[in-house]
Amino acid sequence: MNTIPPKVIRQLFLLMLILLVCILIFREIIPYFSGVLGAITIYVLLRKTMSKLVKRGWNPNLAAITLMLMSFFTILLPIAGAAFMLGNKITKAVEDSERVTKIVKSQMTEIESRFGYDLSSQIDASAISGWLSENLQSFAGGTFNTVIAISIMYFMLYYMFTNRRQLRESLMDYIPINRDNLKIVGNEMHAMVRANALGIPLVAVAQGIVALIGFLIFGIDSPFFWAVIVTIGSMVPFVGNMLGTLPVFIITMASGNTFEAWGILIYGIVIVGSTDNLIRLFVLRKLDDVHPLITLIGVIIGIPLFGFIGLIFGPLLISLALVIIRIYKKEYASQEENAH
Repeated sequence: MNTIPPKVIRQLFLLMLILLVCILIFREIIPYFSGVLGAITIYVLLRKTMSKLVKRGWNPNLAAITLMLMSFFTILLPIAGAAFMLGNKITKAVEDSERVTKIVKSQMTEIESRFGYDLSSQIDASAISGWLSENLQSFAGGTFNTVIAISIMYFMLYYMFTNRRQLRESLMDYIPINRDNLKIVGNEMHAMVRANALGIPLVAVAQGIVALIGFLIFGIDSPFFWAVIVTIGSMVPFVGNMLGTLPVFIITMASGNTFEAWGILIYGIVIVGSTDNLIRLFVLRKLDDVHPLITLIGVIIGIPLFGFIGLIFGPLLISLALVIIRIYKKEYASQEENAH
């Protein structure tokens, strides 16, 4: 009877122990994992800038603090402001959601009278209001977890900036991957992070600005709020700016402003919609453009995990998973092919 060699048993035991510890750590850090991803993202984006500052004679600690402050005022503060404004508006929208649902039903009644099909009677305004109240407020919530995640992010980022060489050597020592493959995968991850952290928000912000111009032209109420909604929707493939444009059309139509309603709908479809294609044509081709399916799955996973910031970090997490698969393929698939 064949027996398992003791060396193999010890190896399997250690692997299971490592897996168990990693699962326990990951389970506890999930609420704050956006901070870890945020530190990695900002480090990748500002790593070269940090190296240039140190080469020019800057003290590493001063250079790190300067870049961290720059990231806070140019990245984090605008996002926090948008989230705060969105949270206030969502609270008000939840309070008025039943009234808005009734307005939509009244508009549908007019359409039904033309086609002879009864659909509005099946819409429960109070049920929709309850669903919005439960989901939208949780979407804008999580303040305490966000504060801890940001603290973790800047704590990690400081040591990543000031200990760049030690970080690189540690990765080489602890990750059981061939160094040449690790460098190749590192370059791929760098390109993916740049595409997710720069490409997706760049398209979304551009569409939000273009939409804001249209809202101001047609005199839409709360134009900045709806511009933020368009920006968020633009990060989600197959949803796009219609997340903001369609509700504006319905509310404006219900208010009796027919010309403005149809004007903003056409503007959203034609002008705002074409912004995405123009930016991808002239700007994003310099980056590794992210496949819409990766973005869609990333957003679906990211929002429940990380909240509002999951719109960016969700796709990043999917990209990291693809990088890990490529690591396995480069490290082992080629060896199996050579063996045969």
